[in-house]
Amino acid sequence: MSLKDQFLEKFPDAFFLERNVDQVNRYLQQQEFLHKNENIRSLEKPGEGNMNFVLRVITNQRSFILKQARPWVEKFPQIGAPIERVSVEAKFFQSLEDNTGLHNYSPKCLRFDDHNFILITEDLGKGADYNSIYKQDQLLGETDLASLIDYLSMLHETKIPTDFPDNLAMRKLNHEHIFNFPFLKENGFNLDEVQEGLQSVSILYKSNDKLKQEIEKCGVIYLSKGKHLIHGDFYPGSWLSVSDGIKVIDPEFGFVGPVEFDLAVLIAHLMMAEQPVHYIDKILQEYQQIIELDKGLLAQFSGIEILRRSIGIAQLPLALDLKTKKELMDRAAEWILQRKF
Repeated sequence: MSLKDQFLEKFPDAFFLERNVDQVNRYLQQQEFLHKNENIRSLEKPGEGNMNFVLRVITNQRSFILKQARPWVEKFPQIGAPIERVSVEAKFFQSLEDNTGLHNYSPKCLRFDDHNFILITEDLGKGADYNSIYKQDQLLGETDLASLIDYLSMLHETKIPTDFPDNLAMRKLNHEHIFNFPFLKENGFNLDEVQEGLQSVSILYKSNDKLKQEIEKCGVIYLSKGKHLIHGDFYPGSWLSVSDGIKVIDPEFGFVGPVEFDLAVLIAHLMMAEQPVHYIDKILQEYQQIIELDKGLLAQFSGIEILRRSIGIAQLPLALDLKTKKELMDRAAEWILQRKF
């Protein structure tokens, strides 16, 4: 049975979004979303998404983004995923609309169709994500770094809507692939297919019981209710470079949690992308707000993100040879065990 058939079997009254102009046109007319005399000219894939099916709709009057959640991860359809994640993303963007500073970093939510699991957002314009920084000699500029820190500083202080969803199902999915699966000795994932020799290197961390105990403790904190609204997946694939600066997208993992998690993901990916080490100090110095950081937890979350991205299923286009990757993983393990950078 095809994925489309599986979707329609489970949700027989729902619309299945595909790159088909006539079908999308009919859907948008039924939603009464199109303006008078507005017609679709083309549909484009706006970028490389992981979780959802996404289209850029270009009409004779404007452009906008359509995103549909399905009960699987779009990039890895063998992995099931909570379909209600799209409602979390809609609520996240809606929560930022009254904050001028944050709204400048985010697309506006134009419509949320909960029946069909479809979110329609403002098109921020053609741009590219920041996955290019994983390539050798690609530096994230200090202006962009300052913008990312500025975004997190404002986000973590924003007022949380009383009805913001706990997003527990998505957190449990993320928890499995951050704190558990990568550290199982036998998980069926052959790392030598990613990089020759990586499988044997991974055993050093999978066999370290003390390391795994600390990782498990951090996982408990991740699943606990926190006090601040966080993005939940603050890595280069969620940062978009467009004509008027940097934007932040894809907050379907967002929840009320520990601010250290967002900062740790930022730090970890900068280190995996071989950005200047002093960026860590810069982040800590410029993250100016009244929230007191648990620097031990921050170091641990950072180390865990490096390890899980190195030996877990959510691989990155890293330009690291095995020796360099192992040195980075050793440093990450030290952060976790010592609770400091």
